[in-house]
Amino acid sequence: MSLNNKSFFQQLDRVAISLIALLALLTLLVLFQGDAIAPRVRDFSWQNKQVGAEDTAFYLNFTRPMNTKSVEENLQIDPALPGKISWAGRKMAYTLLSPPAYGTTYQVQLNSAKDRFSLADDNTSIQSFKGVFSSRDRAFAYLGVEGEELGRLIVYNLTGQRKTILTPKDLVVGDFQPYPTGNKILFSATERFSDRSQGLPPSQLYTVTTGIAPDPTSKNNPPLGRVELVLSSKDYQNLKFDLSADGKIILVQRVSKKNPGDFGLWILRNGTGNKPPKAQLLQSQPGGDFIITPDSSAVAVAQGQGVALLALQEATKPLDFLPKFGMVLNFAADGTKAAMVRFNSDYTRSLFLVDNKGGQKELLRTTGSINSCLFHPVLPNLYCMLTQLIEAEVYQEQPYLAAIDLNSGKQTPLIVMPEQRDVQISLSPDGLAILLDQIETNPNDSSPQINIPRTNDGEAIATSRLWLAPLFAPSVSTTSPSIQAEQLPLPGFHPRWLP
Repeated sequence: MSLNNKSFFQQLDRVAISLIALLALLTLLVLFQGDAIAPRVRDFSWQNKQVGAEDTAFYLNFTRPMNTKSVEENLQIDPALPGKISWAGRKMAYTLLSPPAYGTTYQVQLNSAKDRFSLADDNTSIQSFKGVFSSRDRAFAYLGVEGEELGRLIVYNLTGQRKTILTPKDLVVGDFQPYPTGNKILFSATERFSDRSQGLPPSQLYTVTTGIAPDPTSKNNPPLGRVELVLSSKDYQNLKFDLSADGKIILVQRVSKKNPGDFGLWILRNGTGNKPPKAQLLQSQPGGDFIITPDSSAVAVAQGQGVALLALQEATKPLDFLPKFGMVLNFAADGTKAAMVRFNSDYTRSLFLVDNKGGQKELLRTTGSINSCLFHPVLPNLYCMLTQLIEAEVYQEQPYLAAIDLNSGKQTPLIVMPEQRDVQISLSPDGLAILLDQIETNPNDSSPQINIPRTNDGEAIATSRLWLAPLFAPSVSTTSPSIQAEQLPLPGFHPRWLP
């Protein structure tokens, strides 16, 4: 070996020894001083996302196991959003106690929290974290009653103060239900200039896109106002319909045009690929009013002298039968409770709270009508549109909105409406407001050839006004002795909040 090579390897040995010594020194410093790198939030599940009432929890993932108490004490959400915290290793879950207020941007901040292995005198705390998410815009759909809007489906964005007409002029919409993400709406409609002298005009089912995107970053979001036929009226007259909570099932009450005795419920399930759903007869006895359960697995339908609960499967027997009741008005979102009506032998009506354990509680008995009831998403309250009889020479009913405490049964009238046959109400998904309409009919309608909006009784609608009634936040009060409804500058009827 030459002297030059020997000298080169000696120098290389000295460099290697120096590096080993340096690494050993750094290792000792780490061992004696601890890891000075601060813990941080690795992932926030709602970062820059838009959420709705169905989103009930967000998650924070940390780079290290955390001192849970220090995190819980230093976590801040602005505006306040009550919730409860649970842990699974380095992952923290924050479960909301009430839905986020729609049309709101929230900030989540965490400072000064420490990891689990920090010493008492260690001042190293978590890297400052700031996350942002927003809730969906406050928006609702309704049916127009004037001019170019007559009989057309309209969406109004309260947050952005924008109005959008969704359906074309040649269709008159009769009823509608939004899909769970609000991206489209299922509706029934007839042709505007169909001949009413031949009986009821044929009603068909359609969907229309709202322009609301479940995932705003997706490149496959459909355009606004795209109408697609779902179920024609070629052989059957389509009557009432209901959309399941998951948006995958449609139930339609149909009667054959050739054989009126052929009457029943038909089910449409989501089609595969680009194929439209195919209607199939639900094997059950004919019934009246019906509503799909919140878990989208069954339907409650009025049959004979009671209410039958049918599984949404082919050829099944009733899961249950409730002989005391004649109608199901609504289910709580979790499916554990239902509001039902019993028609009494003394010509009164009773409103019952029925739970999934067999409990039945009478909430009120009235000589008037019980038109509709809605469960609050958080509070133990039921909001009902009721009527009371007015003593006069002519039979009259005075409609009013009432809040009913499900625990005490106490009824609190909120709004008294002018006399009218039917008032439609809709409770916002965040539980902070109610929409209702005020219809004026035209009993002297003399244009039977022109299909115009009509009430359930067939009366022509002359005009209608929409009202917005704010409710108290769940943290403030369970009931309000009175609320101030505001008339909206939107002539229309049949309002429904978008999810």
